Amino acid sequence: MDRLVGRVPDRWLDRAHRAVEHAQEVTDHPWLERLARVGLVAYGAVHLLIAWLAFTVAWRISPDAADADQAGALRTVSESPGGLVLLWVIGLGLLSLAVWQAGEVLRWWTGLLHPDRRLHAAFICAKCLAKAVVYGALAVVALVFAVGSRYDATESTQDLTDDLLEIPGGATLLVAGGLVVVGVGAYLAWRGWTAGFMKDVDLDAAPDRYEPTIAALGRVGYLAKAVAFAVAGGLVVFAAVTSDVSTATGLDGALNAIGAVPQGRWLLTAVAIGFAAFGVYALARARYPDRDPAT
Repeated sequence: MDRLVGRVPDRWLDRAHRAVEHAQEVTDHPWLERLARVGLVAYGAVHLLIAWLAFTVAWRISPDAADADQAGALRTVSESPGGLVLLWVIGLGLLSLAVWQAGEVLRWWTGLLHPDRRLHAAFICAKCLAKAVVYGALAVVALVFAVGSRYDATESTQDLTDDLLEIPGGATLLVAGGLVVVGVGAYLAWRGWTAGFMKDVDLDAAPDRYEPTIAALGRVGYLAKAVAFAVAGGLVVFAAVTSDVSTATGLDGALNAIGAVPQGRWLLTAVAIGFAAFGVYALARARYPDRDPAT
């Protein structure tokens, strides 16, 4: 046992281990995994809807279509027949997925006590928590629509940007936040290029003949999302530098910005295809899920 562990009283460690074991029994329960699969299906469906909304923006099919982002996709669901029921299923499924993903931290927390494994364990825990936050946030938006409330991601982003610009150092915070979003885009591009996302698929359960297709869908999907995140982050930085909150418009604004450049219709169509590919990849992951990102 290393020095850090040696300074912690044994009774505290025993209590912590027992608490983690009890919590892990919950996160490892088969029913939670089944509900998490529902969440993965919902996550894939949301990306398919975003792909369709981006396509309508590229080809100006429907000027009254919802925003091409997660909230717009869920609003589209709410306006469909049986949409409220679907939103409850989506919201609860995504919430279960968030808990299931966060449970991975319980497998790695002891690594934080060992100097030789601390950095790797911290990276894994941070990544799992980040995924859980994304799923949880999307679950909250779905449940907000399910109870009949309104939510506009673009409007919320602009309001937050405006509030930050009014406080000392707010512009610096915005630039830092925008660069973080750009960094997430870079990470998604790396993950797509290296096919690191395949660690989230139970390859032992998936037939070998499906693996190349799943890998191809994931690569295209992750690269498309990387482009969207990079543009969205860049727009936040631009808003901070110019004090123009109208440019801080989240995913919907990023996709519209892509469509506005020369040959943007075709570029946005390519991004829409990428989001659709990611949606299908998420459905494949729902069929063969593996939450462990480090095996």
